[in-house]
Amino acid sequence: MTQQILAARRPVWARAVLALAAAGVLTVTGLPGLPGDAAYAAKGKRCDSLPEVTATKPGTNDLPWDRNIHVRAPGDWDSYPFDAPRQTFDGLTLPGDAENPTEEQIKQRDAFLDKFDKPYTKYPENSEERAFARYKKYLADNQGKTPKYSTFSKWLSDGYILPHNNNKRGAAFETKVINDLGLVGEDWLCQEEIEIKDKDGKTIMVKDPKTGRMKPLVRKFDAVNYKTGQFLEFKAGPGRDTGQDFANQKFLEDPRFNNGKIAYVNGQSKDSATTKYLGRMADAYKDASGQSRVRAYEHVSTDIPRYKSVSYKNVPGSTLPDPNFAANGDNRAAGGAARTIGRSPATPLDMEKQLQRIGKNGASNFGVRGPGGVDFSTLDLSYVGKPVKGKGLPYAFSANRIQDESKDYGWGGKAKAQLISDSFFTWLALTPDKFWVNLNPDQPDTIMDKTFGKTDAGRVLLEADLQMKHDYAKDVDPRKDPGKKYWDAMQAAGLDCGDTIRLWITPKTAKVRADDDGLYILDTPLKVNVAHIERKTPDPNGTCTLTKAQQNTANNLLKQYIIPGVEQKVNTAPQYADLRRVYSARVAAEYVRQQDAQQASDYHSVINSGNVSRWPLRAPNAKWTPKKTWDEYMVSFTKGDYSYPCQFGGQQKMCVMGGVDFGKAPRRNVTRVEFQVEHPHLKKTTRIATQAQAESADNPKLALLGGGSESTGTGGGDNPTPTPAPTHTSTPTHQPTTSPTGHSPAPGHSTPAGGHTPPASPPTDEDQGGGLASTGTRVLGIAGIAAALLAAGTVLLWLKRRRTTGER
Repeated sequence: MTQQILAARRPVWARAVLALAAAGVLTVTGLPGLPGDAAYAAKGKRCDSLPEVTATKPGTNDLPWDRNIHVRAPGDWDSYPFDAPRQTFDGLTLPGDAENPTEEQIKQRDAFLDKFDKPYTKYPENSEERAFARYKKYLADNQGKTPKYSTFSKWLSDGYILPHNNNKRGAAFETKVINDLGLVGEDWLCQEEIEIKDKDGKTIMVKDPKTGRMKPLVRKFDAVNYKTGQFLEFKAGPGRDTGQDFANQKFLEDPRFNNGKIAYVNGQSKDSATTKYLGRMADAYKDASGQSRVRAYEHVSTDIPRYKSVSYKNVPGSTLPDPNFAANGDNRAAGGAARTIGRSPATPLDMEKQLQRIGKNGASNFGVRGPGGVDFSTLDLSYVGKPVKGKGLPYAFSANRIQDESKDYGWGGKAKAQLISDSFFTWLALTPDKFWVNLNPDQPDTIMDKTFGKTDAGRVLLEADLQMKHDYAKDVDPRKDPGKKYWDAMQAAGLDCGDTIRLWITPKTAKVRADDDGLYILDTPLKVNVAHIERKTPDPNGTCTLTKAQQNTANNLLKQYIIPGVEQKVNTAPQYADLRRVYSARVAAEYVRQQDAQQASDYHSVINSGNVSRWPLRAPNAKWTPKKTWDEYMVSFTKGDYSYPCQFGGQQKMCVMGGVDFGKAPRRNVTRVEFQVEHPHLKKTTRIATQAQAESADNPKLALLGGGSESTGTGGGDNPTPTPAPTHTSTPTHQPTTSPTGHSPAPGHSTPAGGHTPPASPPTDEDQGGGLASTGTRVLGIAGIAAALLAAGTVLLWLKRRRTTGER
């Protein structure tokens, strides 16, 4: 093998002298030399001669796939950097750029591009001048055609930055695998090109798609070891280059390599097409001992782009900032969340067009999964770091990871992330006594706090309350389970009607881990509550009077048969996903409140300021009002969610109401031991996720993506010193009315006191589970939070049970 390497570096006449020696070596190691008088001469170079290869000691001859290991051990999952200078320009804009530009916009665009009158290669590499000049050439080359990229922004993202990043990423991943697995020494060659021959020793010829001429079929492997028969292909992403499929087949059929084995090493979990392809190949090609000659291995690693955040010289703007949780505006360079979410289209149709546009430049062949590989409908907040003045807030989202990029996923990410971030600021800016909503026919003027009603967090709570009423009404339907079982039990108890009740949603105790790294949000369950209430407004179904004992029986049956199903929907169903998102933001906000009270952060001027103008209702809900949802509720209350034949007036109606109360955010800080046992890799993965999208080592179904890490880039803008927030000491001016008018407080809730109470000192033993104070936050060092007045509604659940034929 040493002679092979020397031959690769000597003149052609010297290589010819060494050819037979090389063939002899191959024959001895089980890979026969070429038939005839010529042997194959290596064209690659030693892997340890590549730039940034630092490993000096060869690894074991038995690589992971030889030991039947197909996925890297989760504890070893890590990250690697790669140079991504073009990422600097992901915030670059072109004047007049538009999807369907007007004539005026076209003139504006062309006038700007005319300033770049030299070939793009004459401008400095990785400069905005070069990007503009290159786009100008792109437009010229597509004159009179329908261009692949309809706008400069799409060309910049998918045609200029992405392919360049993928090439850089691939080279960096190759270096990482070489270092990690010890593919060094004289036996390992990289970028090895092998000319494929048929069973008769003749070179296989194929047509060049570019020139139309015939050329030899060549298979280029990323790393080769002829002694051990290893032929490796590295892919930083989840896929493969389908253009190599034919060459793979012919290589495995080449008699010279009848013991050679191909191994695909992916940096991410493989997509289904690659998994199926490698499975078919593994079944089709086996050696004499019956072992497969095609193997797969996932060397899971997260790529982190290295680039600098800049302000542009030729146009206003700067490198794409991170808008999430940015206390002082968009003053941080984008992390993994902002970069991935920034490419998330608004609709499934836009997602489909983006995947078509990216094509072979996308994740399937070279790079990492794009937005289409993340299910943003499941996006939620999973971590916030300690807020440090002037350094922003590290954070991480979690979302379901999709094996294959699809038009059905990857869209809507911007709206989901913005909702979480806006809600976080809403919870900081308003005092907890504002965090209630109320749908009660007795109180059309007491739907929710006026300021809270100008935010998406408030909108989500009120709409979730109405959704709960609809779901409750469906589940109580006596024509099908669980309603049928409930009414059978009611009839067995001698009850023909239910109680007048209130339903409302409150947080259960959140499961978190707070330590020196920040707050890990592990579980944020919600609870559906039910209790008796008096109401003035007549029910359209009529009246029903029960004794206290009968009320208790009816409500206990509700809790047994109906409430669990409604609560499960609240905690898992897609229609409540936004509610779960804003609750996670609520938990994070309380943590930041506590940290800020100990040491002022960039959020100090926001806390209890009462000013939510920076986080208003967003499109498409910008014109939403609380009254709109209340009106929808009243239609449900007066006309019912559904009707069916029954004894009362020939028609029966179902109407429910309740509330959502986030005034409290109870949580339990799990112990260090519990955290390490249940989430052994979360800290490491989260640190990586603040810089780039990462796969969860604890839950392979999840992707983590975040931001706020200083190592993401140099960032742009300044961090102005915030003005101290005023201390709120007065009692809130608005107090929702209480019983007997129908707006009664929740059990255990008290009328809130105003103000931002500083936290108590943290417990001396950070790992004590302990009992929770009334707020459930003692273990996090937070003093009593002002309790919120429950927005409770009522329900007259009156059903005279009767089965009829022909029910629908």
